[in-house]
Amino acid sequence: MSDTDADIMGGLKMVLDQMRQAVLRRNKSLPQIEPRLVCVSKTKPTPMLIEAYEAGQRHFGENYANELNEKASSADILEKCKDIKWHFIGHLQTNKINKVLSCPGLFMVETIHSIKLAENINKQWPKFNIDERQLNVMVQINTSGEDAKNGVQPSEAANLTEYVIKNCQNLSLKGFMTIGQYGYDCSLGPNPDFICLAKCREDVCSQLGLNLSDMELSMGMSSDFEHAIELGATTVRVGSNIFGHRQPKI
Repeated sequence: MSDTDADIMGGLKMVLDQMRQAVLRRNKSLPQIEPRLVCVSKTKPTPMLIEAYEAGQRHFGENYANELNEKASSADILEKCKDIKWHFIGHLQTNKINKVLSCPGLFMVETIHSIKLAENINKQWPKFNIDERQLNVMVQINTSGEDAKNGVQPSEAANLTEYVIKNCQNLSLKGFMTIGQYGYDCSLGPNPDFICLAKCREDVCSQLGLNLSDMELSMGMSSDFEHAIELGATTVRVGSNIFGHRQPKI
């Protein structure tokens, strides 16, 4: 399915239906938080985002600072998508912080992977925050242990979480996020990366005296979002099931 023939409304409906069914299969011992769908719109043209918005979708995720800034600042998005909520879900380099924080409609940065990054975002956010609200953030955890993946090690999750809560008054910690390994075969059993993230939440909440139900889990993408919800995901990041597969670069 290419950009030109993607059935965005149909894709959205199918994904939301699958999410509702996954909630019914979710273990009742898990926090019963209604999962949020973040439509991953990287490389997709603005008209496709507007179509999804007009079909009722509000949360959108981008991986690259330049692309997020370009889309969030575009005249069409500003005019037609006034309640859009942007999630930054990629690796955020220090020199791109201001580009992300200046985006209209920025709702959350899901990829806080170090004290240095948290410190810098906390320092810069007041310059762009016109309504004096805290910026929603998540701590990114490298659950798969892959060098190519960003995020703190599970053993460091509590330290970073505590730093954000105690030292970053301009940030509001909403939970934990992971990318995890790609292409895990669920026939082998529950995805260990999802299990690891849920365990991190339990451990950090216990250690820091936080309410488990207040801490969200962002995990699961197009190929495994239903499985992620069954294991406790409160945010899933889905792109190709809605917008069609990204075209390979030539």
